[in-house]
Amino acid sequence: MRNAVFAINSTADGYCSHTDMNPDDELLGFFTTLLNGASVILYGRTTYQLMVPYWPDIAKNPSESEADKAFAHAFDSLHKVVFSTTLKNVDGNNARIVRANLAGELLALKQQPGKDILVGSLSIASQLSERGLIDEYRFVVHPVVAGKGPRLFETVKLQDRLRLDLIGSETFQSGVVALHYRRHS
Repeated sequence: MRNAVFAINSTADGYCSHTDMNPDDELLGFFTTLLNGASVILYGRTTYQLMVPYWPDIAKNPSESEADKAFAHAFDSLHKVVFSTTLKNVDGNNARIVRANLAGELLALKQQPGKDILVGSLSIASQLSERGLIDEYRFVVHPVVAGKGPRLFETVKLQDRLRLDLIGSETFQSGVVALHYRRHS
């Protein structure tokens, strides 16, 4: 069975706004490796619209850095499932909209052959975590205190605490720390 992996950038005080972080080539390399280990990524409408068309456009631009292009190509190659009740259509031939049954969709994807399933949206991750459906968590903590922004579980409250087992960690030259956890069984 495939793993569902949630990966997110976070400030040291737990906020997940992309505006407070500056990814360098080393961090882009980390996320490119993560994308290359997956075959599908799940998004909510808001996060999807932050990523597309930005990264597909980067993939087509020969003047971008090698790290940007590698990430963009890895991102562009993934199948994208966008959960939305308001979005009318999605760009590209490897993206589709799902209107309902988030948990059912993930469970069906887990039964299919393929690489990991990435979860790339706070709202989607919160809902799936509440149901115990995320297998691994990748928290990438930046050395920034933001004091504001969205947080995991901001819209969904866990019924029980979620225990995690540390699998590993990596510290980057920038001071960013990537923490890798598996859901405690």
